[in-house]
Amino acid sequence: MSAPALAAGATARPGTRPAPSAVTDAYTRLTEVLPALSVTELDPGEAAPEDIGWAGADRLAAGGTELDAFLAWDEAQIVRDHGRRARPDVVATFGLHRYAWPACLLITVPWFLDRRVPRFPVEHVTFQRTVGRMAVRTGEFACLPGDPAATLPGARVVPDEEALRAEVRAAVAEHLEPVLGGFGPRTRRRGRALWGMATDEIVEGLWYVAGLLGEEERALRELELLLPGTTRPYVGSAAFRELAGPDGGTLTTRDRASCCLFYTLRPEDACPTCPRVCDAERVAKSTAGLSS
Repeated sequence: MSAPALAAGATARPGTRPAPSAVTDAYTRLTEVLPALSVTELDPGEAAPEDIGWAGADRLAAGGTELDAFLAWDEAQIVRDHGRRARPDVVATFGLHRYAWPACLLITVPWFLDRRVPRFPVEHVTFQRTVGRMAVRTGEFACLPGDPAATLPGARVVPDEEALRAEVRAAVAEHLEPVLGGFGPRTRRRGRALWGMATDEIVEGLWYVAGLLGEEERALRELELLLPGTTRPYVGSAAFRELAGPDGGTLTTRDRASCCLFYTLRPEDACPTCPRVCDAERVAKSTAGLSS
């Protein structure tokens, strides 16, 4: 599944406070290239938003009425956009994707841009999906020796790039594990299947944003190192590969570790990285409209 519709029908409003943290610049850059998503860093002691439409990640992880309301949006959107109802597990899979995709960016974008890896327990993230806003409580982060941010409160210096990649994997797992627990029964998946989804969200989210930043090639290399296929609980590797394009060039694709189930709504429009889509169809989807 590609980038989720984070802010359909609305304009995101980037946060303007508090004072810059170690990750503020990365979030500012993210919103510059992806205006549909903005991140507000909460002041110490400031309450997380609780207005209508805001969902706390901890409450989604609890799997109760807040998750019911969150998934009701997906159910209504599917009916509106596709003219049909979806199975409950399809609705839940869409909802999980639409949360996990931007949630992973909270961690991977600061790592990719500035080599800083924040930690976000579920209690520290709140999401407003209809206007594409996230409110976060920043605190502990990992960085490399020599980073000017190493003197900031909450900084934890790790020795090298591989140690920092381990921090990325640990930070995403810390945040997503309870969220997967909340969504899991609704998606009718568990264990390996859920962590396959997590692997896909990490890879496809940063791959997409790096393309907007003009740094796709670097992202491909970085993601191959981040997820080589042997890093539990994640399932599979970044899995990039090249296809021959129609004009003698190459196109980058990957094989998803999970299925987003979009094919159950429109089989003819399955995602280009769907395991069900053959290479010839992937090339056709990737080059559609380029010659017009």
